[in-house]
Amino acid sequence: MVLIPACVYIGRPPPQPNSALRPVAQENFARQATTVLTTLLRTGARVELAGIEQFSYDDYVATLPEPIFIATFTIEPLAGKGMLAYPLDMAMATVDHMLGGSGRAQQPSRPMTAMETTITTHLLTRLLDEFARSFATITELQPALNGFEYNPQLAQAAAGSDTVMVATFAMAVGSREGEATLVLPFSSFAQALNNAASPQLSETALAKRKRATEALTARLNLVPVDVSVRFAPLSVSSADLLSLAVGDVLLLRHPPDSPLEVTTNDVTFAYAIASNHRRRLAAAIVPTPYAAKDTA
Repeated sequence: MVLIPACVYIGRPPPQPNSALRPVAQENFARQATTVLTTLLRTGARVELAGIEQFSYDDYVATLPEPIFIATFTIEPLAGKGMLAYPLDMAMATVDHMLGGSGRAQQPSRPMTAMETTITTHLLTRLLDEFARSFATITELQPALNGFEYNPQLAQAAAGSDTVMVATFAMAVGSREGEATLVLPFSSFAQALNNAASPQLSETALAKRKRATEALTARLNLVPVDVSVRFAPLSVSSADLLSLAVGDVLLLRHPPDSPLEVTTNDVTFAYAIASNHRRRLAAAIVPTPYAAKDTA
């Protein structure tokens, strides 16, 4: 158990972890991102989910160093933008790897050239495809790369007071290690997250469930059940039971004018009187004795 000291906050609340943020999607994205980086860069790469938190956008931006590599993207059909940020030297090293280099050399701390931007766009497009697949269980997305930025204050992926979901990843490319963050607008995903937590069935799924219920009900109605028609139960001692012989008489405590009990599995569910039907002994169902008395 983790004990959190109580504090009084004035202004914006501190970042809070949120169990509704569906970490499975981010974990899937991390696994797929590892595969994409390893394949395209032809070197060892690793992306692992470290945690998910909820910030105001301004508070999140304040945690970023400058310069840093930032890719913003749209998340159609949802409103708002997403953002993927990781160290600039790592972004430059990925370009080096894709051009056949080792990525070990000192990397420049500057905005990317047109050629570097084109190469990185190819990598980011692949990552966004995997992002869409990973979030498909929550909502359908068609993310599209919007642009690159190197100053966190200029990224403008959301309004300063907007709440954002921030997934933090431990990232390694070759010998370089750093931290990457995937930022998504909480308001845009709120309904989708609620639906994922309590999924609403489609009309097709509802119809399928209804047919299954009807089929199950029909089969249950055909299940054979053992039914007994009996006098009221009688309790006797073990000695009397063991000493019974042919010709002995058991005194029943069943009133002569009371109907017999119709039971299954020792549960009485109806009452009947002895009768005959087509020359066969039968039981004719009669009103429950208590109901008859109430009516009288």
